[in-house]
Amino acid sequence: MKKFSFFILLLAFVACQETSPDRIVKKGSLETAHQNDYPENLSEWNLFKKPLYALNPSEGLIPYDLASPLFTDYAQKSRFLKVPKDSIVKYHAQEVMDFPEGSILVKNFFYNDNQLEKFRVIETRLLIHEREGWKALSYVWNEDQSEAKRSLSGASIPLDLKRPNGEILHFNYSVPNEVQCKSCHELNGKISPIGPKGRQLNHKIAYGFKLLNQLEHWQERGILNDWPGAENSPKMVNYQSSHEELNLRARAYLDINCAHCHRREGPAKNSGLYLTYEEKSNYKLGFNKPPVAAGRGSGGKTYALVSGKAEESILYHRMQSLDPGVMMPELGRKLAHQEGLVLIKKWIDSDPLAMKE
Repeated sequence: MKKFSFFILLLAFVACQETSPDRIVKKGSLETAHQNDYPENLSEWNLFKKPLYALNPSEGLIPYDLASPLFTDYAQKSRFLKVPKDSIVKYHAQEVMDFPEGSILVKNFFYNDNQLEKFRVIETRLLIHEREGWKALSYVWNEDQSEAKRSLSGASIPLDLKRPNGEILHFNYSVPNEVQCKSCHELNGKISPIGPKGRQLNHKIAYGFKLLNQLEHWQERGILNDWPGAENSPKMVNYQSSHEELNLRARAYLDINCAHCHRREGPAKNSGLYLTYEEKSNYKLGFNKPPVAAGRGSGGKTYALVSGKAEESILYHRMQSLDPGVMMPELGRKLAHQEGLVLIKKWIDSDPLAMKE
C-alpha cells in the first residue's frame, strides 16, 4: 500500500475516536496567543501526534471537509477544527459558522506520491479565533518533514508536479505571508474563515469506517446547535462531480474560488461583480457587465461574461492567465486550474442566459 493511503487510513481511524475537545496546547494556548506569543514550531501546538508528517490528529481535533474545495495548485488538503470545552458552534446555512472564541481551524496542504516523487506536506495554516477576532498564521514544513516553522514572510518552494497525463509542471509553490492572508480572508474589513459554511459542510465524510453527515456528527458531539437537519438545510454541490447539474457546478466553483473577494462585503466589492452561490442577478454575476476599471486585465474584452462565448469573457480570460497583473485569483495559485477552466468554459459556452429564458 502506498504511503499516502496509509496516512488516509490513519486519519480515518483517529477520526472515529470520540474525544473531548478540551485539551489546551501548552505554548500555543489562547492565553499566550492573546499576547502574540505564538509558537515558532507547529509541533508546539500539540495538534498532531508523532510522526508529525502523518497529520494524525491529537485529542480534540475534529476533521471536516468541504463539498467544493478551493483550488491551490493541485495541492491536497486536510482540515481540522478545535473548539474549547463546553463551547458551541452556531449554525449558518450560507455564511461561515459562528465559531466560539478560542476555536482553531487547521488546514494542511500536501502532495501525495502520485503527484511528487514522494508524499510531502508543504504548509499548515491556522486560523485562531481570539477575543479581538481571527488571526492567521502560516507554518512551512522542512525538507525532512520533521517540523514546520512559522513564516511571517511566506515562502517560495520549487516543485515538479506530475499530472495524470504524464506532464511535469515545474513551478514555485507560493506560501502567502501573513499580510496576504488578510487580503483573501477579509470580510467587512476583518479576517474571517472562508470555507466552513453550512452548505459546504452538509454532506457525509468518513469517521473511522462509517460515512456520517459531518454536521450531524458535530451535533451529536454537542458542539453544534440550531442545525435543522440534512434534509432541511441547503447543500452545495461538488463542482468536481460530473453527475451534478452544470450550472450548479460552475456556481460552486466561482463561489469558493472567487466569491471571498467578489461579494458585497468583500475586498472586491467596488467591482460590482458578485460571484456567491446565492447571487440571483445575472448582471451582478457578470453577464453583459463591463468592468468598473478597464485595464489590461480585461484583455481587450468588453464584458465579464458573455453568455455562449467563453473566449469573449473577461472572467475566463483572467482565469487562464499566469500574468500577475491579469490573473484571477491574484493570490493562492501559480498554475492555471485546467479542470476548472474546462468547467467554466463549458458553462459559459452552454449559453446559460438562454437556458433561463
